[in-house]
Amino acid sequence: MPKYAMVIDLQKCVSCGACAIACKTENNTQNRTDGQSFNWADYLIESKGKFPNTRYESKPVLCNHCTNAACVRVCPVTPKAIFKSDDNITMHNAERCIGCRLCQQACPYSVQDMQKENEQYSVISFNDFGKQTHPFFRDTTVMIKNCTSSGKEVSEKAGDTPPNRNRYKTSDCLDVRKDGIVEKCLFCSHRVHNGDKPYCVESCPSQARVFGDIDDPDSEASKLLRKYDSSVLKPEAGTKPNVYYIREFMQR
Repeated sequence: MPKYAMVIDLQKCVSCGACAIACKTENNTQNRTDGQSFNWADYLIESKGKFPNTRYESKPVLCNHCTNAACVRVCPVTPKAIFKSDDNITMHNAERCIGCRLCQQACPYSVQDMQKENEQYSVISFNDFGKQTHPFFRDTTVMIKNCTSSGKEVSEKAGDTPPNRNRYKTSDCLDVRKDGIVEKCLFCSHRVHNGDKPYCVESCPSQARVFGDIDDPDSEASKLLRKYDSSVLKPEAGTKPNVYYIREFMQR
């Protein structure tokens, strides 16, 4: 079986946000609600130094699909709701998830406090119990009466919630997750298993993201890891992430 991983070339990244938009449209994730982000593809922004000797860095972040995944280790249900697939993807089964959020607490990359300095990104999100997902598209509020449409009206006209819903051609995961469970990046497994790339990879205009089998020496991902020194987020956590960063973000 392949060992899938992602390599992100920070020198090619222009911080345009195309990956985040692509992920949101492909995976039907919610807008930010109640202070919680539902962006499976996000950014770690950091500014250092004092003018005029300053440095700015933008680093794309997502689930690291760790080899030694803390979220998998603590999941209490049997069979596990979060588990490692044979091809190294950290999967999540929405039907088995009980919403205990132990995975969020165990993951060293999943930030609970979205206001924490320099770490305003999410890895594992939680859909609150008793709250329907995509509340904006269930809201009847209008900005201008008899002029603009409400979110609910747009959704009804489109015939789906959310109105731009992408339906997965797989039974492995729900295309729109329900309340009372967590959700996370799945490396677009519904695409990968059909021979396509994750949508964030396909949508990157500068080709900064490369996805592939790092056990295959001929894959582009393997070649990049041999060519350049690489780093991972929080190596001290011992989770052995499978999202690698090469080179440095170019200030523009």
